[in-house]
Amino acid sequence: QVQLVESGGGLVQTGGSLRLSCAASGIIVGFNAMGWYRQAPGKEHELVATITSGGSTNYADSVKGRFTISRNNAKNSVYLQMNSLKPEDTAVYYCNYGDNWGQGTQVTVSS
Repeated sequence: QVQLVESGGGLVQTGGSLRLSCAASGIIVGFNAMGWYRQAPGKEHELVATITSGGSTNYADSVKGRFTISRNNAKNSVYLQMNSLKPEDTAVYYCNYGDNWGQGTQVTVSS
């Protein structure tokens, strides 16, 4: 059974930083593609970033140069470092593996 548990969200001012964590169980993150998605109120689910088993990364245009996805195989976790945050980054952020989703963590960026 796959379980993904996100943490690290919160309230931050414009220009601030947050680091989201996703602790996985039931899978080995180093052997699988993982991703971060977000959903803002009234908007569609949006892909934010992905990382492949080989370590290749991909980002939404809206976060390129500001967000970094990474993983720690020893901790079986995936991270999303978010810098230069903007109000439009406000959303619930979800960790993803295949059809599996975490419960989400709220990120709120105040202007």
